[in-house]
Amino acid sequence: MKLLPFIGKRAFHAIFVLLGLSIVIFVIARVMPGDPARVAVGAHAPDWVVQDIREQMHLDEPLVVQYFYWLRDALHGDFGVSLVTRRDVAQDIIEFFPASLELALFALLISAGLGITLGTLSAWHKDKFVDNLVRVLSYMGVVTPSFVFAILFLLLFGYLLHWFPTLGRLSEDVARPPTVTGFMTVDSLLAGDMVAFWDALKHLVLPALALAMGSMAQEARITRASMSENLNKDYIAASRAFGIPERYVMGRFLLKPSLIPTISIIGLDFAANFSNAFLVELIFVWPGLSRYGMNAILRKDLNAISAVILVLGVVFIIVNIIVDITVAKLDPRIGLRSARSE
Repeated sequence: MKLLPFIGKRAFHAIFVLLGLSIVIFVIARVMPGDPARVAVGAHAPDWVVQDIREQMHLDEPLVVQYFYWLRDALHGDFGVSLVTRRDVAQDIIEFFPASLELALFALLISAGLGITLGTLSAWHKDKFVDNLVRVLSYMGVVTPSFVFAILFLLLFGYLLHWFPTLGRLSEDVARPPTVTGFMTVDSLLAGDMVAFWDALKHLVLPALALAMGSMAQEARITRASMSENLNKDYIAASRAFGIPERYVMGRFLLKPSLIPTISIIGLDFAANFSNAFLVELIFVWPGLSRYGMNAILRKDLNAISAVILVLGVVFIIVNIIVDITVAKLDPRIGLRSARSE
C-alpha cells in the first residue's frame, strides 16, 4: 500500500476541486437576489454609506475582479468580515466549526455502532422476526427527516420526561471550561471538570441522536444486505464445513468484508451531516457551523457563505481519503486507487 503517494495525489486533485467549488459558490452568491451592502448597513442607511460598503467589498467591480480579490485574501486566510456578526469570518469558523464537528462525531459513534449492530443481527436472523423488525425500523429511519426526530426527541425526552437538556451546549449554571480544542466534552476533561463534562455530554445526546437516526437506518440496511450476500460465498460454506462456531463465522469471517460498503456510506453520511444539521442545530439552539451557514444564506452574507461552503468541501475531501484508506485496510485485495492505476 503506497499511502503517502496516494494522499499526495488526492491532495493535488483537491486543489482543483476546491478551486472549482470556490468559483461556483462565488458566482451563485453574487447572483442571488438582494444587495449585501444594503443588508450590511440596514434599510434606512443613506445611499452614500451603501456605496462606501460596495466599494469596500468591490461589489462595483466585475465578477472576475471580485473573485480575484476574494481568492487573494482567502489564500492568506482572510475571508473578509461577516455582515451578520461583524467579525472576521475566519474567527467565526474557528468558533463554530468545533461545535458542529463534535456533534457530527458523536452522531457518527451512535449511527455506526447501532447501525452495524442492527444490520448484523438482521443478517444473522434473516427472514425471522428480528430481521423483519430491523428492516421496518430501517425504512422508517431512512424516509423520516432528521428534524422530525429532533422535534420528537425534544418534546418527549426534554419537555415531557425531563431526561436531557434541550438548548445549547452547556447549562447556564455550569462554568464553561477553558477552550483548548473547542470540543466541550474534551475541554471539560482536560480541565478536570467532571460536572461540565457530564453536562456537556447530556446536551449532546438528543441532537446527536436525531442527526444519527437516518444514517443509522441506512447503515443497518447496507450491512444487512452485504452480509446476506456474502453468506452464500464459498469461504463461508468452507468455514462452516470445518466446524467453526457460527459466532466466529459471523464475527470474524463474514462481518469484516461485509463492512466495506458500510464504511463508504458511513463516511458520506458523516460529511453530509455538516450540511444536513442546520435544522437540528436550529431546534436545539446548537451554536454550530451549519446554523451559522444557514443564517449567512438567509441574510446574503457573501463572505460567510463562500467560506462555509469551502470548509464543507474540505471536510468531504478529507473524509473520502480516510474512507479509501480504511477500505483498503479491511480488504488488501482492493488496495488504493493510486496503486491500481500504476
